[in-house]
Amino acid sequence: MRARRLPGMAALVTAGVVGLTGFGAGPASAAPTGAPAITTPAITAPAGAATTVKAPRKTLKLGAKGEAVAWLQRRLAELGYQPGKADGRYGGTTLTAVWAFQKVNGIIPTSTVASRTWTALESPRAPRVLVPNGKATRAEVDLTKQIMVLYLAGRPKLITHISSGSGIAYCETAVWQGKKQRFCGSARTPTGDYKTTWRKSGWHTSYLGRLYNPIFFNGGIAFHGALSVPLSPASHGCVRMPMNVAEVLPGMLGTGVPVHVRGAFRRG
Repeated sequence: MRARRLPGMAALVTAGVVGLTGFGAGPASAAPTGAPAITTPAITAPAGAATTVKAPRKTLKLGAKGEAVAWLQRRLAELGYQPGKADGRYGGTTLTAVWAFQKVNGIIPTSTVASRTWTALESPRAPRVLVPNGKATRAEVDLTKQIMVLYLAGRPKLITHISSGSGIAYCETAVWQGKKQRFCGSARTPTGDYKTTWRKSGWHTSYLGRLYNPIFFNGGIAFHGALSVPLSPASHGCVRMPMNVAEVLPGMLGTGVPVHVRGAFRRG
């Protein structure tokens, strides 16, 4: 799928300006889970929920307010996305949840919520399962769509927009361990099968930038919150996610949990 850059969108999605965001460094220890392997079912409506969902179908643009926005936020949360509080205000946090939903449902991500998105919200697709025989509790990173799905007990419980490694070679100079050093690399998020290892609460400073609530899974590569999570891959290799997602993820994703990274992003 082709991802479009939205003019001026970065200022609305970010809460500030972040410097370099990418690899971390630190010790690793893994405790594998013993959960059985199952095939993940499609998303289903919560028990007691109405079988027919009718969207308000009012075209919404970033900055919109009102009950239609609150409906959008409640519906996204119900489906496992993370739009923030259902406060009826369409801001950057809700936008990244809209992007994730649109990508899962085959819609080119945009800030406008119109007919195709409302139709998909009424009859949503489940995320494509990358590892059909994976553990019941696992994280799947789809580099092609730039999303991460966390499965708990075999069901997708958290679906989020991400920004992975840019794939662009870099050389950065930084003060690390008391002396000025130069670091070079290819800014890749490697595909493969890994497990979550160590983590840190709050901001963690690595030699390539600052990571919020990082959860490492492949050496110095981690899931972490960032103030900038654009539509295109932009990190040094880590998996960036919106700050509100990074707030809740540590309480949902334990140590030793399988992480499967698949796909490749293709720039337009």
